[in-house]
Amino acid sequence: MKQVIDSSSERGVESFIMGMPHRGRLNVLANVCRKPLEHLFSQFEALTGRDEGSGDVKYHLGCSTVRRNHATNKNIHLAVVANPSHLEAVNPVVQGKTYAEQFYRGDRDGKKVMSMLLHGDAAFSGQGVVYETFHLSDLPSYSTMGTIHIVCNNQIGFTTDPRHSRSSPYCTDVARVVNAPIFHVNADDPEAVMYVCKVAAAWRNEFSKDVVIDLVSYRRHGHNEVDEPRFTQPLMYKRIGETKPLLEKYTNKLVSDGTVTEEEVQLEKTKYDGVLKKALAEVKSTVVYNAIWLDSPWTGFFAGKDPLKLPKTGVSETILMEIGKKCSTPPEDFVCHKALLRTLKDRAKMIENRIADWAIGEYFAFGSLLMEDVHVRLSGQDVERGTFSHRHHVLHDQDVDKKVYIPLKNLSQSQATYTACNSSLSEFGVLGFEVGYSLTNPNALVCWEAQFGDFSNTAQCIIDQFISSGQAKWARQSGIVLLLPHGYEGMGPEHSSARLERFLQMSNDDPDYYPPPGPHFASQQLNDCNWIVANCTTPANLFHILRRQILLPFRKPLILMTPKSLLRHPEARSSFDDFTESSLFHRMLLEDGPAASNPEAVEKLIFCSGKVYYDLAKTRRERGLDEKIAINRIEQITPFPFDRVESEATKYSNAKVVWCQEEHKNMGGWSYVEPCILTALKHTRKVSYAGRQTAPSTATGNKYQHITELQTLLNDAMNVEQTTMKVPV
Repeated sequence: MKQVIDSSSERGVESFIMGMPHRGRLNVLANVCRKPLEHLFSQFEALTGRDEGSGDVKYHLGCSTVRRNHATNKNIHLAVVANPSHLEAVNPVVQGKTYAEQFYRGDRDGKKVMSMLLHGDAAFSGQGVVYETFHLSDLPSYSTMGTIHIVCNNQIGFTTDPRHSRSSPYCTDVARVVNAPIFHVNADDPEAVMYVCKVAAAWRNEFSKDVVIDLVSYRRHGHNEVDEPRFTQPLMYKRIGETKPLLEKYTNKLVSDGTVTEEEVQLEKTKYDGVLKKALAEVKSTVVYNAIWLDSPWTGFFAGKDPLKLPKTGVSETILMEIGKKCSTPPEDFVCHKALLRTLKDRAKMIENRIADWAIGEYFAFGSLLMEDVHVRLSGQDVERGTFSHRHHVLHDQDVDKKVYIPLKNLSQSQATYTACNSSLSEFGVLGFEVGYSLTNPNALVCWEAQFGDFSNTAQCIIDQFISSGQAKWARQSGIVLLLPHGYEGMGPEHSSARLERFLQMSNDDPDYYPPPGPHFASQQLNDCNWIVANCTTPANLFHILRRQILLPFRKPLILMTPKSLLRHPEARSSFDDFTESSLFHRMLLEDGPAASNPEAVEKLIFCSGKVYYDLAKTRRERGLDEKIAINRIEQITPFPFDRVESEATKYSNAKVVWCQEEHKNMGGWSYVEPCILTALKHTRKVSYAGRQTAPSTATGNKYQHITELQTLLNDAMNVEQTTMKVPV
């Protein structure tokens, strides 16, 4: 690694972003990054960090450091990205972080910033994210202009022989899909290894393509130092036991060549042993902070900011009109599709009437941030047009190939860069890439959209290991936004549910704890949570939550359940008044119909979230129950709006409290919100359930059954014949 760094530094590279599994990580941190040894030894002493977070085991930790390179006498930046035990999961994260740093430096050719990835042989050939990451290597909005891969080929995977762990002759054959050169080299020949590393650095510099170094070696011990490898590989480890360690072999060669003497070798060993002992002795006086392992420090970002101050997210109507005109008007010399022209005319009419649908609300959020010099990046499958043909952020000329017009790139001369990029058909790799991108600069809105929310579980590892727990484990924040189309519309079990329940289960918001009331209630909740999960039902609330994401004085991941049919629903629209300076994000949208005027007469108070609100409101209206049933929409589900729920329940003191959802009972929000509502009501009233019954599959594939289930849950929710239920005091 040091040879690759030296050779690349000589060619002008100034920053190296590295990813690796846990084997050898402490070695890299100590000897490549020069991490203070007392910091490393402190991890063996079980010292507790004095700052936030629960921390992580020592062989998962990362770092960011600047040190002088001896080969060039220049300062270089080295970052090792934190990684869980999911060996190759960090690969796309490193690529995203590298790409972002290249973007902010204006390093389009990748001559100043480069990525290095270390791999194990079994993981390199066995884990699909390796393949996914390779296929990002030459895509326009994802290429880092060449990565140097180093495979530590121990010819074994834990206890599994290569003949049982792969079907290809070499563990590195996966790299052939992008025609990367692969250098197989004997790791017991250091000089050959150094030569190959120089060639790899030169190749990457010259051709801006990936290159692989296969260090053919062995693992002297078992999977760890106390593991017994002879249980499963007796002959292999008999041979290894008879082989002299590399240090001893190479030392003997240098001594016999007359390059060094035995005394000089011993002096170096004694000297380094002294360095280690000195650092170990200093551990007891070392103050430990989890933040010292931060791989992506944001210098100055938090300084001078009030963490409890909620930002103002509204904008002037003048700004809205400017963006609205751009998003509804194609250039004069541009041939649009006829159907798209109708869409743009409809947009223009809505803008004229001061009304915004979902697509316009998103345009307003992105456009206003861009005009405030905030970089916006939207990535995922089909995001340029939108899965449901609603967005149209990239217009294609019908007569000229590759001629496109991007309205959000043409707002003003001084705007920030907007990137909308269709990705490869990958969730794991692409979401990991965007997480890495979000780590580099907090002043950018980075969004990943799933084609359908159902497909996000293919990226579950990134969601679990990096997004939900990244701040607690590694003291690093991320403002990544996940846009997950969600809603039951008869499209079957793989096109209905983004698995809202999983995101709520991973929230650290305690459903049995009602935080102390006060003027900073909402902001304190945001500060304390590990992520925000929301299901917005109006374009204005989408606008505000996206702007809030970047205007907050800290960063939290945002998980958004986004609509499908609501994209064009005539009632899912917002007035310009809901976007202007005096407006804000509503954690809960309150009942504002006849029921609110006479709350004592209301017999049922329904809390819900998402698209089901429009089904409920329509059914209530058709059955003449507007005065008997109040419906409140919980837009931000976690952190939970305990205060809003309590005030509404107090207002409708005679009403039966119901939670209604379109998901099955063992899915959706029910398991999370039931104890939350009970806590908000201080357990003085019960909360009933209205929704689909439990099921193993997210949705039926039969349209008739879907309609029957929907009608059943609406009948249950609209039933006002049952008496109000209170818990006896």
